[in-house]
Amino acid sequence: MTADNRVVAQYLAAALVWGSSFLFMKVGLEGLSPAQVALSRLLLGAATLVVVMTVARRAWPRDARTWGHLTVLGVLLCMVPYLLFAWAGQHLASGLSSIFNATTPLMTAAAVAVLLPVERLTAVQRLGLAVGAVGVVVVVGPWAYLADVTAAAPLPAVLACLGATACYGLGTTYQRRFVVPLRLPPETVAAGQVSAGALLLMLAAPLVATGPVHLSWPVVLSMLGLGAFGTGLAYVWMARIIDAWGPQRASTVTYLTPLVGVLLGIVVLGEQLHWYEPVGGLVVVLGVVVAQRGGRRHAPTPADPAAPSAAAVTTVTTPGEGSDLDARPT
Repeated sequence: MTADNRVVAQYLAAALVWGSSFLFMKVGLEGLSPAQVALSRLLLGAATLVVVMTVARRAWPRDARTWGHLTVLGVLLCMVPYLLFAWAGQHLASGLSSIFNATTPLMTAAAVAVLLPVERLTAVQRLGLAVGAVGVVVVVGPWAYLADVTAAAPLPAVLACLGATACYGLGTTYQRRFVVPLRLPPETVAAGQVSAGALLLMLAAPLVATGPVHLSWPVVLSMLGLGAFGTGLAYVWMARIIDAWGPQRASTVTYLTPLVGVLLGIVVLGEQLHWYEPVGGLVVVLGVVVAQRGGRRHAPTPADPAAPSAAAVTTVTTPGEGSDLDARPT
């Protein structure tokens, strides 16, 4: 296989794995509680990334300051959103959850605009955010609550999904401000944040991850797919895709993951979506496309408090639980 074909294969594999994450969660919930699903994926993801770190011979951080930043990422990009998505998965179709996950780039753009004043939104980016917001409203379908509230998506579950993507947006902004300047390899950032999130949730497990466990082969395989691949290897694939294609082209995986999630939910689980949910999802993706195309490169200066270094740094969304984010110096 040529190098180009290998990158294409990794790109498609990342889209498939991240798009499958909500199916894996849905199946996992058949034998585990939401907190147990989140803990399983974090522990399996951390174990996978430890192996990656060992094979790649990457060094672990040695100072408390770096681990403090990675722990914040572990909370915002891993522990909290994983718990929220798993809880929402009890009440929403997996395909619908994957559609809400597509709002991650929009949440990131909004968080960056609010928390990093040096990175102002362009008019086109503001238009993209507005289009995406309209898409979210269409997905929720407020008219469904007026017609038959029992047939509409439960609002707390919808808010949980949006809260998870808001965490991704906040985590990404924190990463750009405090972690990117450290110039760590992407494998180190991924392994550090996932391991920190796993440790924190493991400490809280006696309080939150309670309840009976009913393991079956579908549940076990779903957790392996969600943890080892979706929370582990996919980080490595995305890092290699960014190296080969650049962050802008690599981030187009965002457009594929909702499609994969919806199709798998329909084919595997027999889910049925209301007409307005996939239509709203398309509007959300359109908003993401507009916002990304309308972005302008920010050139840091020595006086810029958010400037990581003289080198340009780019960040790229890794959406399927993707939703997680990876910063890589270029």
